[in-house]
Amino acid sequence: MTESNAAQTGEGFPKTGAPALRALLGAGYTELSQLTSVSEKELAKLHGMGPKALRILREALAERGLTFAEK
Repeated sequence: MTESNAAQTGEGFPKTGAPALRALLGAGYTELSQLTSVSEKELAKLHGMGPKALRILREALAERGLTFAEK
């Protein structure tokens, strides 16, 4: 699979629900590391992004020593 295809399918993110993945891709996020530039509160505003998806993303960031932005 090419890098472009991986970005379109969200392979750079942990397993979340389809609505959350569509919200991330629709907002232009293609890699987990990009979420360090956005706050959890900002992500929560995306249609399809719920508490469970935010928790999964927070845990995935923490596993890599990263966090959401503090905005």
